Amino acid sequence: MQIEVLNWAFSILKEHNREENIANILLKHHLGCSNSEFYMNMREFIEEKIITNFKKDIHEHIKTGVPVQHLLGYEYFYGEKFKVSEHTLIPRPETEELVDLLIKTYPEETTNSFIDLGTGSGIIAITLAKHFKKARIYGSDISKEALLVAKENAKKHKVDVHFIEGDFLEPVIKQDLKIDVVVSNPPYIDYADLPSLSDTVRDFDPHQALFADNQGLGAYEVIMQQIQQLNESPKEVYFEIGYEQAEALINLYAKHLPNYHVTVKKDINEKDRILIARYLQGEVK
Repeated sequence: MQIEVLNWAFSILKEHNREENIANILLKHHLGCSNSEFYMNMREFIEEKIITNFKKDIHEHIKTGVPVQHLLGYEYFYGEKFKVSEHTLIPRPETEELVDLLIKTYPEETTNSFIDLGTGSGIIAITLAKHFKKARIYGSDISKEALLVAKENAKKHKVDVHFIEGDFLEPVIKQDLKIDVVVSNPPYIDYADLPSLSDTVRDFDPHQALFADNQGLGAYEVIMQQIQQLNESPKEVYFEIGYEQAEALINLYAKHLPNYHVTVKKDINEKDRILIARYLQGEVK
């Protein structure tokens, strides 16, 4: 029965210090059922082939720490399903809060141009494109492989996102594009923190999407320096940040972009999570 298979998985995952909820996610995937069907059919019998494949995935996760999202090939973000791969960062709930803030800040009819820097699987850019149908949405990434995943996701979700290859704003500078709003969840983990990360993160998320120099601040500083090179200053810049980085980033803004007013927004856990910078002088430079 389904409940017996789940109890086996819960037990072995707990024994090996893995998250027990992975069993629910994987079995639901292998059964191809909805949430309600999954919980209604706990007493139903499961085909032997499904049990075999399910157990294989459970053992692989226990042995290697491979993220369940890589076993499935997808993850949900803001209520929608997105393809992920070893070349893209697995979406985190904190990033949903960043997107939610943008959606609540701008009217649905906005015609602003947005760019998602370090777009990865394209989740931010695509979600914005689904909500702001009159806006022009860009997504940049230095990884060709990540951009292929992002383009596949955009096609699946039937949205028009202009994906460009390059290091953050580098292709924007080269093409002299006009950007009103910069959005980014850049790498912000200090390399010194590498040994303390779980194997699921350390061994499978792409390091260029996780780590940055200068105690995790390097990517932010690069983006700020690139903003200085734009012919027109963006009206606003939204960064997802590490919860202990706000003060240091405010100081970096004062150094590189003193014409921006910076505020910090806390996440659902009351930790500093989003840095919002608004251009002060009304008229862009």
